[in-house]
Amino acid sequence: MSIEAPPRPATPPSPSPQPSSGRRAGAVLLRWWRRLTAMRTAIILLFLLALAAVPGSLLPQRSLSRNAVTRYFADHPDLAPVLDRLYLFDVFSSPWFAAVYLLLFISLIGCVIPRALEHFRALRTPPPPAPRNLLRLPDSGRLDSPLAPAPALDAVEEELRVRRFRVVRRETARGPELSAEKGYLKETGNLLFHLSLLALLLGLAGGKLWGYEGSILVTEGQGFCNTFQQYDTYSSGPLVDSDDLSSLCVDLDQFRAEYEENLTASSFTADIRYGEPNGEDRATTIGVNDPLRIDGDRVYVTGHGFTPCFTVQIPGGSSFDDVCAPFLPTDQTTLASEGALKLPDLGAGQDDQLAIEGFFAPTGLMQGGLLTSIDPRPLAPQVAIIAYQGYLGLDSGLPQSVYSLDATQIERGRLTEVGAANLSVGETLDLPDGTQVTFSGYKEFAALQYSHDPGQLWVLGSAIALLAGLLGLLLLRRERVFARAEAAADGGGTVLSLASLTRGGGESRPRFTALSDDLRDALATAASRTAPDPEVPSRD
Repeated sequence: MSIEAPPRPATPPSPSPQPSSGRRAGAVLLRWWRRLTAMRTAIILLFLLALAAVPGSLLPQRSLSRNAVTRYFADHPDLAPVLDRLYLFDVFSSPWFAAVYLLLFISLIGCVIPRALEHFRALRTPPPPAPRNLLRLPDSGRLDSPLAPAPALDAVEEELRVRRFRVVRRETARGPELSAEKGYLKETGNLLFHLSLLALLLGLAGGKLWGYEGSILVTEGQGFCNTFQQYDTYSSGPLVDSDDLSSLCVDLDQFRAEYEENLTASSFTADIRYGEPNGEDRATTIGVNDPLRIDGDRVYVTGHGFTPCFTVQIPGGSSFDDVCAPFLPTDQTTLASEGALKLPDLGAGQDDQLAIEGFFAPTGLMQGGLLTSIDPRPLAPQVAIIAYQGYLGLDSGLPQSVYSLDATQIERGRLTEVGAANLSVGETLDLPDGTQVTFSGYKEFAALQYSHDPGQLWVLGSAIALLAGLLGLLLLRRERVFARAEAAADGGGTVLSLASLTRGGGESRPRFTALSDDLRDALATAASRTAPDPEVPSRD
């Protein structure tokens, strides 16, 4: 009896080595980096950046005009808060715009630098050898010449060098041949375009980091100095300190607005004086598209309006003469404006404060018992005012607009209406306590914007270089020419095989035909120079 051995347990297959988590993470990161730095990704990000800038062009931006944003909120009370949560009133400082901008920046760096290194190596690399079968290329042909192979290639090389080709001669088993190449500036233009785009992004980023701008309404006869405390609104880069601001003061002497027959504005000009504090002033005139430029700083005219002036006569003899307050336009076609004048120092107590809320019409007309304006020019200036007395709340610690009254003070009864009237220049409103408010006239104000952008010259140079690179990329062409010389079958002369490869610049066949004709003429000229003169007798 035989005893069978128990079956041996099956040996489990040895597990294949698994990549470590570090290798997997490295592979994923490498794939992500390659996708991010691909040219296709850069183009998509550039398109997204342009698409993201569209809301900044269609919607008012806080950095340019807070008043326009406020009017948009008033006109669209339901839609505006939703748009504001999406940063559509602060597009260019929003997180999603910065994310696209940063990804585009990284993509361009990772895409352009390797290509620039590769192009530098290509400039030092000779043209490649001729393909084995030249006549299989789309643009190819044969030329016959009575010259020997070497002189025939000499004539071809001379003609190609005249055309600014870089030529390399080689000896092969099939016979002598040459390779010629030109058009490296096409790739140079391509790299210049992308490097300029990268420099442009750097210039814009530098302008945002170290730049600042402020807006202020300046009435004729008044001025401002370049400090954040004096601006109505301002914005500055994260690397800007108040001590970095340029030392400059600007005074507005006169503002002029000219209109077409249809009452559209044709030009705005402001006569200003500018200079350093306690320094000598210089006079100039600026306009909407003609700003004041000083060492990278610019002062623009961005709008205008009217500043009504009042004379307030207090019982007992004291008075406030020609107290003025700018009224903000509510209708740009007629410059109908609204504003407020606050006088907190009329008496000893807080309840003696006076406020005037009004509507200014440059060319006033009564329609349905209400004052309106029919012309932006000050042909018949009138003002409709409501006078309030009481407590203005200026010392409450809460911020208030200088262009309107605090409605909560009126709702709480802290401010009480004491009179209202429609006044022309020189007319007076008498209040119950004997105070007289006279509409004494008006002045014009200019909305000025002070901008400092240290990257503007960098951006200008980058834009010019970008345009030059784009022209080179579109207009130039990369071209290679190959020629191989073989002895003719009958032993008399040479058969030249020609071929060319062209990238960019349109149809290539007509250019190859023209090149073949010129080479044929060059070969004939070279053959005529080497042929014996029939008039010279032979020594034999």
